[in-house]
Amino acid sequence: MIKLLVVDDSALMRRQLTSLFQEEGDFLIHQARNGREAVEENRDFQPDVVTLDINMPEMDGITALSLIMVERPVPVVMVSSLTEKGALATFEALNLGAVDYIAKPGGTISLSIGEIREELVGKVRTAARAKLKGGSTIRGLAQRLREEREKPPQRPVAIRRGVAGDGLVVIGVSTGGPRTLEDILPCLPADYPWPVLVAQHMPGAFTKSFAERLASICLLRVVEAASPMAIEAGTIYVAKGGADMQVVQRGGRPTVISRPETREFLWHPSVELLGRSVLEHYDPARVVGVMLTGMGYDGADAFTELKKRGGRTIAESEETAVVFGMPAELIERGGASLVLPLEKIAPQLNVWAGR
Repeated sequence: MIKLLVVDDSALMRRQLTSLFQEEGDFLIHQARNGREAVEENRDFQPDVVTLDINMPEMDGITALSLIMVERPVPVVMVSSLTEKGALATFEALNLGAVDYIAKPGGTISLSIGEIREELVGKVRTAARAKLKGGSTIRGLAQRLREEREKPPQRPVAIRRGVAGDGLVVIGVSTGGPRTLEDILPCLPADYPWPVLVAQHMPGAFTKSFAERLASICLLRVVEAASPMAIEAGTIYVAKGGADMQVVQRGGRPTVISRPETREFLWHPSVELLGRSVLEHYDPARVVGVMLTGMGYDGADAFTELKKRGGRTIAESEETAVVFGMPAELIERGGASLVLPLEKIAPQLNVWAGR
């Protein structure tokens, strides 16, 4: 049995969620009405996983999460509203240690819950098996980089931008990805010479806020690729959620575009589609594919083909991946040039780019 704690200030939402998981047959469920009760239930019930609302009376979800992670760390799935404010709060929760998040349904709850049932159950089951991330050396390095960025520069830094002909980094990531990306991307220097394309499975309402958050902590420029953009060095392109990012040729230059989701691909933004399109327009020998934490196998075939054609690939190792599904699929296919723990990925990208 999976011990689940459902935390929400809405009695109707608690009943709907409890009924949904009871129908699965292998969940033992307790409820909490606010953050204070959640902290107490985490201590007494000792759940395997928690679904946690953000906006609640007495104690909000962010405060409760911070106390839970100090007192008795447990995998948490945040239930967040699809608003800019909700997105910012969700990223704060992920930074505090939450494993995943799901958009809180609007409108008629009984009808909306059915629409997200499969996704919700899948994320909670995955979270129950997830590996919690603690502090890391690379997180300390990222913090130092942020502090250095805030200081007045002692000498000019040459930030190389323009046509990106030297190389390209493509990153695929899902569950546990936002915090993992925050550990890696700030460690790329301001003169990093290659563009970085990121396909993070995420709802459309979240990616703009996520790109802005990354921009605040990275030395490189970070943009959400919501419209056609020529690919330039010194820039990180975050695929728009609820759509797919694809590389095409526009005016003789590689360009990223955002296209509607299709049933051909199971996950979105699709790592597989992005990887395939990169192979059509770039010399594989100049491409690096990085497969990070996440469930499923999105991108495994494209990255394996990349390696076969002379490209280089990195799979995050099991020891640091929150969910080892996507990296494991790449490794099993023979598509990983290197298998590295989280803290060694940015240094390896710097070495390959001559930094």
